[in-house]
Amino acid sequence: MKVLIMAGGYATRLWPVTKDHPKALLPVGNRTILDYIMENVKGLGLETHISTNRFFEAHFRPYADRYGVGLVVEDTLHEEEKLGTVGALKRAVDELGLDDYLVIAGDNIFSFDLQDFLKHYNGNPLIAVYDVGDPELARRYGVVVLDGDRVVEFQEKPLRTESTLISTGVYALPAKTVELIDDYLGDGNKDAPGYFLEWLVRGGAAVHAYRFDEYWYDIGSADSYLEALKTLLKENHVEDIHIGSYAKVIPPVVIKQGSKIIGRSIIGPYAYIGEGCLIENSDISDSIIFGKTVIRNSTIWRSIIDEKCEIRNLELKKSLVGGHAKIQRGD
Repeated sequence: MKVLIMAGGYATRLWPVTKDHPKALLPVGNRTILDYIMENVKGLGLETHISTNRFFEAHFRPYADRYGVGLVVEDTLHEEEKLGTVGALKRAVDELGLDDYLVIAGDNIFSFDLQDFLKHYNGNPLIAVYDVGDPELARRYGVVVLDGDRVVEFQEKPLRTESTLISTGVYALPAKTVELIDDYLGDGNKDAPGYFLEWLVRGGAAVHAYRFDEYWYDIGSADSYLEALKTLLKENHVEDIHIGSYAKVIPPVVIKQGSKIIGRSIIGPYAYIGEGCLIENSDISDSIIFGKTVIRNSTIWRSIIDEKCEIRNLELKKSLVGGHAKIQRGD
C-alpha cells in the first residue's frame, strides 16, 4: 500500500488568502494542516507521496524533503486547467504504479489514528465517516447510509437527506478499485471522489465504513478554518517577540518571531500572529493574521488577514482580507 495526500486544489472558496498560499500549508496553531496529516501518516511506515500542481510545487518541495516523501506534480498553473481529484489520483497512479492506496485529502484535519483505520481494511474500499449532526450541513458532502459497517447507500451532495453521517476525505482503495478509475472517467462521470464512491456503491461494490467521533474539519471555508484553530490550539506558542508593558496576551495564542505587540493591545484567546507583525492599540481574538501585517487602533474578531496588510482604525468581524491590502477609517 502507498499513501497519497491530495493537495493539488486551488482553494478558490478561501480566496484571496489561498491565491498564493496552498491550503494544505495554512497554519492551524503552531503547525500547518499538512503537518497534522504527516504526523499521523509517519507511524504507518508506508511509501508516501503528495500530489500537487505546478503552481504550488515550490511551496511543497521543502515539506516533501523534510518528511522524506515523494512529490507528484500535475502540469497545471490555474484553476481552469486543474485535474479533478479522481483525475489527479489517476495521474499519480500512472506515475507511481498500480497498488492499494490510502488517499487523504490535504485540507482534512481529523481526530482518528490512521493505524487504527487500516486495521479495519480488509481488501475492500474503506472510507472514514463522521456524523456532522445536521442534515443541512450533511448535504454539502457525501451522505452515507450504513448496514453495520457496510455502505448500502451513498449520495454525493443530495438535495434532501435524512442521514447526517458523511464521508470524509480519507479512503483506503484496493488495487482492484483503483483499476476502475479509467472506466469511471471514461463514462464521462464527474471528476470528484464522492461521485466515484457513489458509482462504486451503485455498482454493487463492497464499500465499508470506519466511523469516528471527536472532531473533523474540512478546511473549505473561513468558518471551518477558524473552528479548527479553536479546537487544536491548546497552549501558547510565543517566539522571540516584543510585548509592551501595557499589552496583554490571553492564552492560547501563537505569536511568531519578530512581531511587536505594543500600546494597549490585547491578543487572544485563539489568535495566530505571523512573523514580523506590528500590533498597536488593538484587540485580536478568534483570528489569523499572516506575516508582516500592521494593525493599529483596531478590533479584529473571527477574521483572517493575509500577509503585508495595513489595517488602521477599524472594527473587523467575520472578514477575509487579501494580501497587501490597506484599509483604514479616517481619524
